[in-house]
Amino acid sequence: MSYQSTPSPLVWADDGQPRSRLYGDVYFSTEDGLAESRTVFLAGCGLPDAWSRRDRFVVGELGFGTGLNILALLDLWRRTHEPGAHLHIFSVEAHPLSADEARRALAAWPDLADLARLLTDRWPGQARGFHRVDLPELAVTLDLAVMDAHEALEGWQGRADAWFLDGFSPALNPGMWDQTLLTLVAARSAPGARAATFTVAGAVRRGLQAAGFTAEKRPGHGRKRERLEASLPGIHLAAPAPRVAVVGAGIAGASAARALRALGCEPILIEAEAPGAGASGNPAALVTPRLDAGLGPLAALFAQAYGRALGLYENIPDTILSRGVLQLADGERDLGRFAKIAASDLFEPGALALCGLDEASSRMGEPVPAALDLTGALAIAPATVLAAWCGEVLRATVAGLSRKDGVWRLADAGGSTITEAEAVILATGHQPLWPQPEIGPARGQASWTRDGGDVHAAAWGGYVLPTRGGLLFGATHDRDDVATDLREVDHDRNRLALAAALPQLAERLEGRPLEGRASVRATTADRLPLAGAAPEAEAGLFLLGGLGSRGFCLAPLLAEHVAALVLGAPSPMPAGLSELVDPARFLRRAARRGRNSVPGRSR
Repeated sequence: MSYQSTPSPLVWADDGQPRSRLYGDVYFSTEDGLAESRTVFLAGCGLPDAWSRRDRFVVGELGFGTGLNILALLDLWRRTHEPGAHLHIFSVEAHPLSADEARRALAAWPDLADLARLLTDRWPGQARGFHRVDLPELAVTLDLAVMDAHEALEGWQGRADAWFLDGFSPALNPGMWDQTLLTLVAARSAPGARAATFTVAGAVRRGLQAAGFTAEKRPGHGRKRERLEASLPGIHLAAPAPRVAVVGAGIAGASAARALRALGCEPILIEAEAPGAGASGNPAALVTPRLDAGLGPLAALFAQAYGRALGLYENIPDTILSRGVLQLADGERDLGRFAKIAASDLFEPGALALCGLDEASSRMGEPVPAALDLTGALAIAPATVLAAWCGEVLRATVAGLSRKDGVWRLADAGGSTITEAEAVILATGHQPLWPQPEIGPARGQASWTRDGGDVHAAAWGGYVLPTRGGLLFGATHDRDDVATDLREVDHDRNRLALAAALPQLAERLEGRPLEGRASVRATTADRLPLAGAAPEAEAGLFLLGGLGSRGFCLAPLLAEHVAALVLGAPSPMPAGLSELVDPARFLRRAARRGRNSVPGRSR
């Protein structure tokens, strides 16, 4: 589907109240929605007592709507949470509102205007998938799943300590209250979790009980005489926060350091040379997704990573060099692919648009084919990102890893201990420090000028983008070559690739001196990254690598996923997408091939 043609799910009633166009129900009580949220959901889940003496607490919600329940939750959290504690919120909304609609709805409570402004200024997007919103001022992370609730809970990998069950009325929206969904709620709950809802419908009460909850009626709010509170058996058992070491300070390691800090963990970041010494050290980089017209999990992975990366880079001062990238078409087949991708709901409305031959040529300043306009794509300065995210860096070369009594020891070439940690994230490019035959090297040399005029960023197999004062183009791609010497022959190859797509630009650059840089990218056999626990390793070892040429698109999201695994926090990625990047996938495939083989027959 395409969101561009989808009407808002909200209509404003004559009394000024927001109502659902789809279900004919109110978004919140017409008497006092905030008071109802506080009574039904906050008190109903035993808050704030439930998070007392907790350093991490997780709240799940079915029905994000205007964000009113979350606003009430944020207000309570900021007034009562333990110092150093972190709140995770996971909410679901199949029909998201715009930020402007939410602002209008939440304006009814001026006492919380500061929180409403904070929330709506960072309002999640409308693309199908998971969206992460950072609220570091409050030590809060919000993940919103824009999709059907069943799909969302099947994919979510967290465990909630409290649930706000706030779908529209069971009589009007029965799909939000069926037994399958309530069973999923229980499966995604921590021991001792509590759930609360405004409805006391018998089917809901029996459904919660069938899922394992004890459900009881409580006095309601306003005109509603009763509400439900439910709880699961068990108690919360806190695990101590681990010390975490990150090895490698390219975009993968820097992203891991940022993600860990966002969850309240200060990592030990170790780098042999300097941040960006490897494949992340060019003067400019493109942030673009891999385009997949299949629109399946692979496309969803790159779409979510792309959206997350753009949002994070926007918040780093002096990082963005230019906006917008034209993906030039190579024939009619590409145009068909581009049209299908642009019409999908995996990207934000307007994020992708077909660009005709005349318009594309005007932007590039010379005749070019029609293109896909990635309107939000960025050219960025990598050094600025690394400086913002790395923090303090320990200069050392890690040559060996060993584990004893639950602690990893990181040693140098002489065997001396560099540091110790309960968890280690290896973000070391094509040298993973752990047996990982699926990672291979690919040498790439980029070329750039110190001048050359303005250029609109474009990609076609090769690419061109602006730097600070010049332009960069390339790059070569030579598998199994690990040399980083600068080669004139590779400058020539880059010139030829540029001339094939943009001959007039290449002619203007003819004779100009070129600078350049060669580095070694890490690639995998299936061209997908590695993000997760190291296979066949003892506990606490994680891999983040194999990013190929899409590191600045993929690393921020994948690092958040790995950081969540390390700290036992909810991942921002649904299970189906995390399986795509799980380092153990190659072992699983080998095992399947073994089971499916026939003795005596070669394969």
